[in-house]
Amino acid sequence: MTAGRALRGALGVAGLLLVMEVLGRTGAVDPYLVPLPSTVLVGAAGLLADGEFLLAVGVTLSSCVIGLALAVVVAVPSGVVMGTLPTVERTVRPLVEFLRPIPSVALLPLAMFLFSSGEQGKIALVVYTSCWPLLINTLYGLHDVDPLAKETLRGFGFGPYAVVRLVSLPSAAPFIGTGVRIASSVALIVAVSVELVAGGEGIGTFVTGAAAGNRRDLMIAATLWTGMIGLAVNSVLAGAERRVFRWHRTQAGEEAT
Repeated sequence: MTAGRALRGALGVAGLLLVMEVLGRTGAVDPYLVPLPSTVLVGAAGLLADGEFLLAVGVTLSSCVIGLALAVVVAVPSGVVMGTLPTVERTVRPLVEFLRPIPSVALLPLAMFLFSSGEQGKIALVVYTSCWPLLINTLYGLHDVDPLAKETLRGFGFGPYAVVRLVSLPSAAPFIGTGVRIASSVALIVAVSVELVAGGEGIGTFVTGAAAGNRRDLMIAATLWTGMIGLAVNSVLAGAERRVFRWHRTQAGEEAT
């Protein structure tokens, strides 16, 4: 994201907050039902010193990191196998397309039944949901590999494993990186959603507690921080993609920044 785009985005957000503040101050919007942006921002700043909230953030992020790491371990090798062996992909693809649209929250009762703790069930759902963008992006990456490069390597006597290691995986790496970035957002959404529904510890449980205590300002402030965390993670991963896979952006004809 360029500085100009970031500035325009910040101005747009500031303008919306200003409009909401004016509507609340003038009584056009009931500030009890919709807290003033100034009140929410003060609450959001206060949460930075709130030990309970910081602990909740740590719990949610740890679940996301563990779940995302496990999803990478499961989905990327599975995608490599499916993308390398067409027979395996044709056999497994219908099952993937059947399971992929199932909402993770719909599987929450099953996860709570299968796992001894709510935290394990939450991580399992994060793994389940995060696997799909990783698997699909890995498949797309392997399908995008230049067949001439593979045939050239085979012509020099390299076996299937060497072709995958030296050509297919490096070529698919940018797609896998994009899959990780998408899956990180999915992981945060799923973790917070499970906490909202099933309780336990985490940001979702903090939001539920704030709502139960009629603290709408803290509820919105915690939600605001959740969005900021997701934005920060996405920005960091997108920046890493641009730097690590600069060659891919150049090859695709995009401007390398």
